Amino acid sequence: MTGRIRLGADVGGTFTDVVLATGEDLVTAKVPSTADQSVGVLHGVEKACEDAGIDPTSVDEFTHAMTVSVNALLERAGAKTALVTTEGFRDVLEIGRQDRPDLYDLSAERPEPLVPRRRRFEIPERSTPEGIEAGVDEEAARDVATEIRECDAESVAVSLLHAYAAPQNEQRVVELLKQELDVPISASHEVLAEFREYERTSTTVVDAYVTPAIDRYLGRLSQRAVETGLPEPLVMQANGGIAAVETVREHAVTTTMSGPAAGVVGANAAAGEVAEERGRNGLVTFDMGGTSSDVSLIRDGEAERTTAAEINGQPVRTPMVDVTTVGAGGGSIAWVDSGGALRVGPESAGSDPGPACYGNGGTDPTVTDANFVLGYIGESTALGGELALDADAAFDVLADLADEAGLGGPLDAARGVYRVANANMARAIRSATVERGHDPREFGLVAFGGAGPMHACALADDLDIGTVVVPPACGVLSAYGLLAADEKHDAVRTHRVGLADVDPAVVDERYDELEGDVLADARDPDAATVRRRADLRYAGQSFELTVDVRDPFDPDHVEERFHEAHASTYGYRMDEPVDLVNLRVSATTPRRGPATAYEAEGDAHTGEREATFGGERTYETPVYDRTGLEVGRSIGGPAVIEQAESTVVVPPIWDAEVRADGSLVLVEEDR
Repeated sequence: MTGRIRLGADVGGTFTDVVLATGEDLVTAKVPSTADQSVGVLHGVEKACEDAGIDPTSVDEFTHAMTVSVNALLERAGAKTALVTTEGFRDVLEIGRQDRPDLYDLSAERPEPLVPRRRRFEIPERSTPEGIEAGVDEEAARDVATEIRECDAESVAVSLLHAYAAPQNEQRVVELLKQELDVPISASHEVLAEFREYERTSTTVVDAYVTPAIDRYLGRLSQRAVETGLPEPLVMQANGGIAAVETVREHAVTTTMSGPAAGVVGANAAAGEVAEERGRNGLVTFDMGGTSSDVSLIRDGEAERTTAAEINGQPVRTPMVDVTTVGAGGGSIAWVDSGGALRVGPESAGSDPGPACYGNGGTDPTVTDANFVLGYIGESTALGGELALDADAAFDVLADLADEAGLGGPLDAARGVYRVANANMARAIRSATVERGHDPREFGLVAFGGAGPMHACALADDLDIGTVVVPPACGVLSAYGLLAADEKHDAVRTHRVGLADVDPAVVDERYDELEGDVLADARDPDAATVRRRADLRYAGQSFELTVDVRDPFDPDHVEERFHEAHASTYGYRMDEPVDLVNLRVSATTPRRGPATAYEAEGDAHTGEREATFGGERTYETPVYDRTGLEVGRSIGGPAVIEQAESTVVVPPIWDAEVRADGSLVLVEEDR
C-alpha cells in the first residue's frame, strides 16, 4: 500500500456513503443514515477501514458532506432566531419581492418567515450607499439585547440598511450584542456584502438559523473523529469546494447544498473525459438517491454555479453549484391522489423503516419496491453490500397500490410507479437544460446514486440523449467527489458604478481587500489560485451576468466580455451603457482525485432473472457482477449489472462497454 490514505463520507437521506482511497485501491461502504448523522458516518468509516484492512489511525485526510443545514431548512428545525434591523425595516422578510408564487392562484400562500415578527427588532440608525448618515442609538441596542434574551433566542441575525456599503453601524451593533448575549450572531456585511436588502437579510437569517445546528454537529463529529484516530474533517461547501471545520462553522450558510455539490464534482472528475472524447458539449449529472434526485449541468469542464438559489422558499445568495432537486428517489412513496391518478413522492420512506422490500416493517410502496417487482433488483441483490431484500413484502405493497389505483396487479403498478418517477426526473433535467437554452441531446448523462443507473437509460430515451456514463463508484459518487474536490473560498462586495465612470484604481483596491479575505480562509494561501470576476448589467436592467476580469482592472476588456456573455446567454447584445454591480473573488487550491486502477475480479455472469422493460414485455435477463467485467467488454441489453452500492439496468437496444478506468459507457445500438 502506497500513497496517502484519503477518506470521503457523504450523508444522504437514506444512506451514508464512504469511499476510502488507499494507493490505487478504492474501498467503498454504504450504511443507513442515522438521526445523529455523525453516528452513521463513523459506522461507515469503521466498515470501510475494516474492509480495507487498515486502522482508522492510518487515514491521512478525512473529507465530509452533510445535510444538517438543508434538513434544518426543509424541516424548519433550525435555531430559534432573532433579527435586528434598521428602524422601519422590520418586515423586509415578510414583504420580500411582492411577487406571487402562482400568478393566478388567489389562495397561494408564502412560506412563513424563519423569524416571526415578535422576534424581529428595530434599532435607530441610518446608512446609505455613500456612507453613515446617523450612528447607532446604543441605548436602544442594549434594550434590544434585553428583549432578545427574554425571548430565549438561540441565535441572532443582524442586517442593517446598506451595511454592505457602510458596515460601521452594523459592526457596532454586533459589538454591543456580543457584550450582552451569549449566542451566535450573524452579521450581513460578513455573510453577504451585497446589495438587495431582502436577499441579504434572508441569507443572513438562514446563516443564523442553521449555525447552532452546524456548530453542534461538527463539534460532535470532530470529537468522535479524534477519538477514533481520524484527522479533523474537511467539509464540502455548496460552491463545490472544501474548507476547514473552523471556517465552515463561521460561515454555516455555505453548507446548504453540501452533498449534491460533492456529487457534481465527482461526476465531473469521473466522466468529464468521456464527454470530451465523444464530442459532447458537457454532461448532465443525474444523482438519484433514497429521498430525492439532483440534476446539474457541467459545461467546459466546470459545474454550472449560481448565487441566487431558493431553499424551501428561503432565498439564499451564496455561491453554490446549480442543482435542481425533485422529490423522486428510491425511497419515494407511491400513492393515489383524490382524482385516482398515480403519484410518486415527495414523501419518502427514508432509511427507517425504508421501502417494504427492506424487511424493516415498511408498509408503503416505493420506487425501490417497483424496481424489485420489475426485476431490476432481486432477492440476491445485497444493497449496500449487506441488506438482503424481502420479495413478498415488495409484491404485497404493490398489489395494494394496484387495487387502490384500479390497475391489474403488482407488475402493472410497478410499471406505473417507474414511469411516473421517470417523468418527474425528466422534468428536472428539462428544467436544467431546455428551460435554460441548452439542448440535452448535445450532452452526455452521468448516472449515479444508489438508484440512478437503474433509471438512466429510460430517461436518456425520453430526452434523446445518446450516451450514458456510469462511473465505477456510482453508488457512492458524492463521497468519491469529496476526494476530488478543490479547496475553494468566495467573497463578494457590491460596487455599483457605470463602467464609463469607473476608477480602476479604486476597483483594484477593493479586489485586493477581497483577495485578502479569501486567502485568510485558505489553509495554504501560497498554493491558492485567485480568480477575479464581476457582475455586470446594461443600465436599467435588474439582473446581472458574471464575467472574468483582468488584474489590473481593464474597463474596456470587461465591457467586451460582458457583451459577449449577454449575446451567448440571451442571443443578442445592446448598444447601452454597462454598469458594474458586484466584485467577486475566489481562491482555489487544487487537489488531485485518487489515482485508482481497475482490474476485473472473479466471474462476471452470476445468473438470470425475469425483468420487464418498456410496455408489457418480460425478458429472461442475464445478471452480471460488475467487478468481474474485464476492460473492453461489451454487453448488449437487456442486462442487469450489479455492484455493492448500485445496480445498472441496460435495456434492450442499448449496449454497455467497460472502459479502462472501470466506467460503463452505455449507448443505443443505432447511434
